[in-house]
Amino acid sequence: MTAIGIGAVHCLLPDTQQNAIDLPEFPTLGHEEAEFVRGSGVSTVGLFENATAAELAANACREVLAGGSPAPEMLLLVAPRSPDVLLGSDACRVQADAGLTSAFAFEVDGLGCTGSSVAWALARDLLVADSSRDTIMIAHGSRPTGVDRIRFPVAVIGDGAYAMTMVRGGRPVLRAHRMQTDGTFHDLFRVDYKQAPWYEWREECLSPDRYRFDLAMHSRLRLSRLVEGVLADAGVDKGAVAATLMQNVTASAFDFYETLLGLPIHRVCRDNLARWGHLGAMDVVLNLQDLLATGEVAEGDLVLVLNNSPVAAWSATIWEV
Repeated sequence: MTAIGIGAVHCLLPDTQQNAIDLPEFPTLGHEEAEFVRGSGVSTVGLFENATAAELAANACREVLAGGSPAPEMLLLVAPRSPDVLLGSDACRVQADAGLTSAFAFEVDGLGCTGSSVAWALARDLLVADSSRDTIMIAHGSRPTGVDRIRFPVAVIGDGAYAMTMVRGGRPVLRAHRMQTDGTFHDLFRVDYKQAPWYEWREECLSPDRYRFDLAMHSRLRLSRLVEGVLADAGVDKGAVAATLMQNVTASAFDFYETLLGLPIHRVCRDNLARWGHLGAMDVVLNLQDLLATGEVAEGDLVLVLNNSPVAAWSATIWEV
C-alpha cells in the first residue's frame, strides 16, 4: 500500500502584531490573570482586522491551490472556536470561497486544538478506504471567540489560518496515530452566547483548579500512554524520535511535558508561542512546517507531534520526514 502523507501546506499569518500586555482587556484583569499573561511565554499576538475564521481558511486553501496542488475530493474544515453563522455551514462557505467545486466539505468539530491531529488521521483513513480518492484538504482559521484574546487560565489567542493536503506518496508520511477523549470535561469551558451579543461574549472556565490540576493529571496519564502506543505502532523507541512538537499554549506547558515524557520540545514551539500566541488547532501545523524549514530533520527522521485540548481530547502522531 502506498504511504500517505502531506502533499502541501500553507500557513497564513498576519502582518500586524500587538504586545500581549497592550491588549485592550489587559488593564481590566485581576492580579492573578495579569501575572498569567506575563508568565505565559507570549510576547506578541498576530491580528487580522475584520476577517472571519472562514475567510482566513478559504484564503489559505486558495494559496495551496495556487501552489499547484490538485483539487481535492474532500475538504475537512477543523471547526473554529465559534461558528461564523448558526444554521449555516462554515465548511461549505470555505468550499465556495476557495472554489473547491468538486469537493465534499464537512467539519471536524468539538475537539478544540486537537482537531487538526484528528483531521489528518481521518484524512489518511479516508484515502486508505477509497482508492478513487487522491487528495483531501484540511483547513482551519484561528480567531478568538468574542473580543477578548486572553483565555485565563489557558492561553493568549492570536489570528492565523492554514490549509494542507493529505495525498498518496506525500511526505512527511503519517506512520502512526492514536487519540482519546474524556467526556467528563465537556463543560469545563463555555460561552453563554444566547444571552448576549457577540461583543459581550466572555469565555468562562467553570473551575480553574479543575483545569490546572484534574485535567493536568489526566493529560499526564493519557499522553504518556498515547506516546508509548504510537512508538510501539511505529516499531521504535524514544531514542528514534528526532524532534518533538506540541501545541503552543504556555511556556510552562512545554516544561511540564518535557519533564513528563523525557523528550525535549523543539524550540520552534516556544518561538511561535512568543511571536504569534496560541493559534488553536493551527499550532501543530505551523510548528511542523517551521521544523521542516529549519533543515534540522532529514528524510527518514521521525517527528512526534503531541496535541491536547481542554474538552478533553489528546492525540499523538508519528511523522516520517
